[in-house]
Amino acid sequence: MHLAILMTNTDESDFARARPKDSEKFTRLIQMARPDWRTSVFAAKDGELPEDLSVFDGAMITGSPASVRSGAPWIADLLELIRAAHARRFPLFGACFGHQAIALALGGSVGANPGGWVHGLTRNRLRNRPDWAAALPEEVKLYGSHSECVCALPPGAVPLAESNGVNAGFTLGRHILTTQHHPEMSHEFITALTWEMRATLGPAVRARALESLRSHADQQAFAQSLACFFEHAARR
Repeated sequence: MHLAILMTNTDESDFARARPKDSEKFTRLIQMARPDWRTSVFAAKDGELPEDLSVFDGAMITGSPASVRSGAPWIADLLELIRAAHARRFPLFGACFGHQAIALALGGSVGANPGGWVHGLTRNRLRNRPDWAAALPEEVKLYGSHSECVCALPPGAVPLAESNGVNAGFTLGRHILTTQHHPEMSHEFITALTWEMRATLGPAVRARALESLRSHADQQAFAQSLACFFEHAARR
């Protein structure tokens, strides 16, 4: 399969420049399960989007420190592409910002996370288990970092998981899958990010995050399920 990666990460700090870009992280994630799959990267944050999605088998929308509610022109263009993709049942996966962008584009709502910053290892209870999600445990552990969340799902969406009473991902038809979290992040990266963001997070959130990182994410299981999702969606 050939997937498009729509890169939305606007972080150009020295920290970000010294580490793999999201395009590499998402490629590594899907190739953990399907080593022969190919990816092509589009810098959505710079206004670069595929001219024709039909040449791809699916697309992945990455995370970003940007807010989907900012009204930035590049975000408006991305939301329009999401609506067009949904209209033709094109397979889409969104993580964090991508999750929120898909929800907002299709009629849901996004707002401030009721508990403030979520950062570190998150524990997510499955609400539904589609056929492609056989590899996922009942409690899915994923790294997360966000201060906004999906407050209302789009019409027709089905909750996939929840964490602390907040939606942590949904499906829509056979062709849309989202997670509020960051399955592409490695343990090393989220640990370094925790220290990089220490002033933003504050001491209490930082301490909870570091304690949570005594455990590791279910990255391999998520990668397997993500690959199966795209395979199932391709049979539409």
